[in-house]
Amino acid sequence: MGLNTLDLVVIVFYLAGVTLFGLRFRSGQGTIRGYFLADNAIPWWAISLSIVAAETSTLTVISVPGLAYEKDFGFLQLVMGYLIGRVVVSFVLIPQYFRGELLTAYQLIEQRFGHRLRSLTAGVFLATRAAAEGVRVFAVAIVVRVAMGGLLAGVSDFQRDLVAIAIVTLLTLLYTIKGGLKAAIWTDVMQLTVYVTGTFVALFTILRWVPGGWTTVHQVAGQAGKFRVFNFTLNSTTTYTLWSGLIGGAFLTTASHGTDQLIVQRLLAARSERQAQAALLMSGAVVFFQFALFLIIGAMLFVFYRVLPPTAAFARTDTIFPVFIVSRMPHGVGGLLIAAILAAAMSNLSAALNSLSSTSIVDFYMRLRPQSSEKHRIWLSRVAMAGWALVLFVLALVARHGGRVIEVGLTIASVAYGGMLGVFMLGVLTRKASENGAMIGMICGLALNLYLWFFTTVSFTWYVALGSTVTFIVGYIASRSARVDAV
Repeated sequence: MGLNTLDLVVIVFYLAGVTLFGLRFRSGQGTIRGYFLADNAIPWWAISLSIVAAETSTLTVISVPGLAYEKDFGFLQLVMGYLIGRVVVSFVLIPQYFRGELLTAYQLIEQRFGHRLRSLTAGVFLATRAAAEGVRVFAVAIVVRVAMGGLLAGVSDFQRDLVAIAIVTLLTLLYTIKGGLKAAIWTDVMQLTVYVTGTFVALFTILRWVPGGWTTVHQVAGQAGKFRVFNFTLNSTTTYTLWSGLIGGAFLTTASHGTDQLIVQRLLAARSERQAQAALLMSGAVVFFQFALFLIIGAMLFVFYRVLPPTAAFARTDTIFPVFIVSRMPHGVGGLLIAAILAAAMSNLSAALNSLSSTSIVDFYMRLRPQSSEKHRIWLSRVAMAGWALVLFVLALVARHGGRVIEVGLTIASVAYGGMLGVFMLGVLTRKASENGAMIGMICGLALNLYLWFFTTVSFTWYVALGSTVTFIVGYIASRSARVDAV
């Protein structure tokens, strides 16, 4: 059926509406804390929903259904580990963050070790967050390429990708650069509501199209093993097993939600330590529900395309959900669902721009220019945000040649998270680790994960656990050895 002019109008109005909504939050930014932490005035439930939206991108919305379509519900094993990781962050790392007036996660590293290690961890965050975010932003192009294929006939794939990525990046930058974290959080809440509601609309539409409804879905998908969750295989090369999920997922989330400024910035914006803990723990329940919903969509699409085969084979599983929306949803509703998927992209991109800008200014510029005025810092923060938007735009175009987007994005992040988490654990769990020892440990952890990525078939789900363990052990031993030599 394809999208038509009505769908395009709906998409345009939605993008314009969310941008105008974000622009409402422009007041109360007289200080850098007001700009990057919203003056600690955001309620915990809004922070919780914003955390979910920030870690959910377009690649999540389109790739997770593709996982269930191609395989099964094994991805939920990783999500179970996510819940464990949130508990660790809530009771081990969050109390550390609320012991001082911190603006970024890496100020904690300087308090414990020194400015050199702070610069190293902040620099690694900037590099890997930008690379991983570029992959996520590219997912926008996948959606637009499928959705607008009929309306943009004669336009090359590159030109279409270029325009799609540019529009979403510019609109997100517009309200984020004006409103700071406050605008990002409240637009996150709105956009999370939109894309979850849109997913439910798609779910009921699929049930209407499948003869026999849920009974047929349950029978066909069940016989094909789509609802299988647990894989007890002890194999480091298998991506989704119970062991890699619980252990790897726990380490991954402890790192991403405890050391990555993208999430830590939201936790630091809470009104108190207890509210930050409540926000993070509740976000775990929402995330589990959300991923289960996306996987159910994938299983239902598997049954749908068994009953009503597509006209051509899918080039990649990332396109299955967008293709269904474009080809089967009523006009207007289809446009709204495409807009909902773009909403996920804007939420994640807004979070990334805030975190990249805050780390650049707080962890680097403010250390070099401690006497700069608040007004100048806020102006420079906006300049940095615009600069990072340009970087992500370029990286998204480079990511056009990657593989399945959700796993590429998680792999890039996991390579860095191992060393990052190991350093934070050295700082929190032992007082004997030194700055030099921690730096040696972090370099070894990063080197190990790069080796695993490029030269082995070990699944990315193990990278953080292995990298952080090596970082902690090497860092501790190096610190003790230095003390012995000094004596």
